[in-house]
Amino acid sequence: MAREKLELVEVSPRDGLQNEPEIVSTGDKLALIEKVLAAGFRRLEAGSFVNPKKVPQMADGDAVFAGLPKREDAHFIALALNPRGVERALAAGAREINYVFCTSDGFSIRNNGGTVDETFRVWPEVARTAQTGGARLSATVSTAFGCPFDGETPLADVVRVAERCAEQNIFELALADTIGVASPRDVRERFRAVKAALPSSIQLRAHFHNTRNTALANAVAAIEEGVRVLDGSLAGIGGCPFAPGAAGNVPTEDLVYMFERMGFDTGVDLDLAVEAARFVGRVLGKSTPGMVSRAPKWPK
Repeated sequence: MAREKLELVEVSPRDGLQNEPEIVSTGDKLALIEKVLAAGFRRLEAGSFVNPKKVPQMADGDAVFAGLPKREDAHFIALALNPRGVERALAAGAREINYVFCTSDGFSIRNNGGTVDETFRVWPEVARTAQTGGARLSATVSTAFGCPFDGETPLADVVRVAERCAEQNIFELALADTIGVASPRDVRERFRAVKAALPSSIQLRAHFHNTRNTALANAVAAIEEGVRVLDGSLAGIGGCPFAPGAAGNVPTEDLVYMFERMGFDTGVDLDLAVEAARFVGRVLGKSTPGMVSRAPKWPK
């Protein structure tokens, strides 16, 4: 019997590296992307087009996209927060753009440069620009479980932001636990509510941070609610520069191990994913949080 497919989106080249104090070279980013592809991932965040003064680790987005391998079987995602970022991403050759909104004004002002309402004013323009440029468009709802400045995020706010995202032609919507405060109960509640509010044509995606060691449990909860697209970052690196104390993303190799053992087909070679995670550690020159990449192999 064929196993059910589960798509893992690798975010280490963007969300993973953006919060590191060291600026990783373009060459090392491209080498990481090659290892990601070799492991079997077919969708990954290659870079972001945000203010380079605020996020200098992502200042080479144009160079990264120029150096990407020419592959028809892979999707390279560019992240943007404003219309100018979308234009830059398209000019660099991006054909998939992830646009980020927040549920809270406190985080939106710091991360997106305006209140939630202010950032939505340009949403129709963003969608038109992406469509004209030939890129498919997804949206991420950040601080969907809690905000480092405004506290708990009401469920009604998450649904309202998700519905506003769906007013434009997006193929996917992600809920992000930006500061890693969610529990499995929160995950089930929010994905259930958002799924009921959105057209069935919009697929759902989950993005978890492991700040409080709940990311793997939250990933299982998302799967139980029917989500079949999950973000992960090799070696568990990452975090948001505008979220104080936010730890890294859920380690992708840990997701691969767990869900393959649960019977899903991720399409990823675990040994090569571990090799890529260890490469990340060597590039950063430090021990990384991922567990499976540090565990010994065992006979099966």
